[in-house]
Amino acid sequence: MPTGGPPAAPEGEPADAARRRGPAFPYRFTAPLFLGSALNPINSSLIATALVPIARGLAVPIGQTAVLVTALYLASAIAQPTAGKAAEVFGPRRVFLVGIVLVAIGGLVGGLAPDLTTLLLSRVLIGLGTSCGYPTAMLLIRRRARDAGLDQPPGGVLGGLQIAGIATSSLGLPLGGVLVGALGWRSVFLVNLPVAVIALVATLAWIPPDGPPDRSRSARAVASDLDVTGIAGFAAAMAALLLFLFELPTAHWYVLGLAIVLWCALVAWELRARRPFLDVRLLASNRALTRTYVRFGLVLLCVYVVLYGITQWVETVRGLSETEAGLLLLPMTLVSGAVISPISRRNLVRGPAVAAALTCLIASAGVLLLSASAWIGWLVVITVVFGVAMGAASAGNQTALYAQAPAEQLGTASGLLRTFGYVGSIASSAITGIVFRRHVTDHGVHVIAWIMIGVSLALVAITLTDRTLRTRSGP
Repeated sequence: MPTGGPPAAPEGEPADAARRRGPAFPYRFTAPLFLGSALNPINSSLIATALVPIARGLAVPIGQTAVLVTALYLASAIAQPTAGKAAEVFGPRRVFLVGIVLVAIGGLVGGLAPDLTTLLLSRVLIGLGTSCGYPTAMLLIRRRARDAGLDQPPGGVLGGLQIAGIATSSLGLPLGGVLVGALGWRSVFLVNLPVAVIALVATLAWIPPDGPPDRSRSARAVASDLDVTGIAGFAAAMAALLLFLFELPTAHWYVLGLAIVLWCALVAWELRARRPFLDVRLLASNRALTRTYVRFGLVLLCVYVVLYGITQWVETVRGLSETEAGLLLLPMTLVSGAVISPISRRNLVRGPAVAAALTCLIASAGVLLLSASAWIGWLVVITVVFGVAMGAASAGNQTALYAQAPAEQLGTASGLLRTFGYVGSIASSAITGIVFRRHVTDHGVHVIAWIMIGVSLALVAITLTDRTLRTRSGP
């Protein structure tokens, strides 16, 4: 991974001396950040191949194990911006380390779990811990760039973070299949232990510590800086909304009504908060940032329909195993990573955003051609095009976020980007559940395709009409 940029120079040190000390973003600095950021997307899909063996091993109905997927999504959607806010107050390295420890504890609890309730606790801990990776990494990278005298970090650094934090999402399916087949279902939890230990040691050794904490602040002042009430309100409102989506096609309208009330109460509180967790005024005034969130969520909605909905179709209609289905999706991961790298190096925004919208539309239309008798290679072609969409959207929207978000709120803003992605993925789960509520069929896949085409058309319209998008050249 190219490092680029001069190193940070201590006060009074000549710039040429600083340059001789090495690059500003050496591999030792970026490696633990990339590793920590990859844990969340991989864990989100790693569990998929273990659900049936878990049900068999714990003697519970297969339907009950779905709560393990829900638990991580709920925890992550809430914890991503919360971790960013905590990092802004307490320091990103400290929060990053806390997250790694939570991942290790969650992996151990899951590996030794005697029942489904304990596994549920494990998934919540893993969700909370892995959610600390991306927003704290963004803050650490910004701090490093600032100390090095750079307006922005080298594009390769942000690209590597996106490859780790987004493009790895489909790796969990084949990896989970291999682990479950070789070592049993407990291995999908225990695998977090060695990875967490490596990340912990690397962070302690290679990531510079945060400044000393301000011990003069009272607990009330810290709570005000964190906006604890805003975090709690956001958690309650988001949980209600996500639970409504998860229960579809069964519509619990009272849950949706509760979600609307909670969101209204949250907005009313945040408008009065001194340091709001969810800066409503910023989202209203900084429409470019809000559109970045929406674009990212819409792309992830389409991508996750492929990851979960089309995967169900492949396994049910085409008769492929879970491992074979996961391997079919592997090219999407490889292509998205290949697309992210050159885009990020040049810090491009508008071109990738337009490309993501158009390729999403093309690939969604391609899903209409899937059938029980269609050439299976056509599915690979479709997933490759979606890989281009995911890579372009990830790189372009992250670069846009870095430029659009206020520096002092980058942690929370980065977490919110991931939250919008999770809302998109959960919405895709709801769509799949509604369409496939009775049977998984070719007709159902085509209905999903038309829904994706509609979403993609909205994405194209939002992108092409956004005059704030610009192509930026990085250092």
